[in-house]
Amino acid sequence: MQDDVIYREALSQFRELLEAAQRTDLREPTAMTLATADRDGRPSVRTMLLKGVDERGFVFFTNSISRKGDELQDNPRAALCFFWQPLMRQVRIEGRVKQVGAAGSDEYWTTRSRDSQLGAWASNQSQILDTHQTLEQRVSEFHDRFLDQPVPRPSHWLGYRVIPERIEFWRSGWHRLHERILYERQGDSWKRCLLYP
Repeated sequence: MQDDVIYREALSQFRELLEAAQRTDLREPTAMTLATADRDGRPSVRTMLLKGVDERGFVFFTNSISRKGDELQDNPRAALCFFWQPLMRQVRIEGRVKQVGAAGSDEYWTTRSRDSQLGAWASNQSQILDTHQTLEQRVSEFHDRFLDQPVPRPSHWLGYRVIPERIEFWRSGWHRLHERILYERQGDSWKRCLLYP
């Protein structure tokens, strides 16, 4: 499937759009909306940053004991949405989700700033916080704990890969007559078609 010509075409088109977005004045051109759902199908959504894309899928990193981590554990499927307003282009991706291995998570961890690394240790993501001062105190405690040494990756902080089954490209059109091109996995191959706006 990863060698499928149509799938490679979709990934190439995505990369071209991402590169175009990176040439605009967008502060976070890799920003994407991540939608997950719990075991009962109740959805939740938030903005994340894309940290990698290749034939295996679209990668982001987060705290696995957060709400999104719990939902991905119970229901390992997700949807992504990129909207680049200066380009008036959107890409939607849906698929299965798998955790990135420890080596891949470690590799990305080393690229994060030290302050971001300390923040990942200090934040009990999605849990109730009494005051912001408590969080600042926790950051200070981890700063002292790892003083004069590299900050190790917490075992609960890792990557997730969305393995696409659908990739839809949307281009704004006059009078809402938008262009929509769908790439969809069907069995062991990929198909491409147009959709009505």
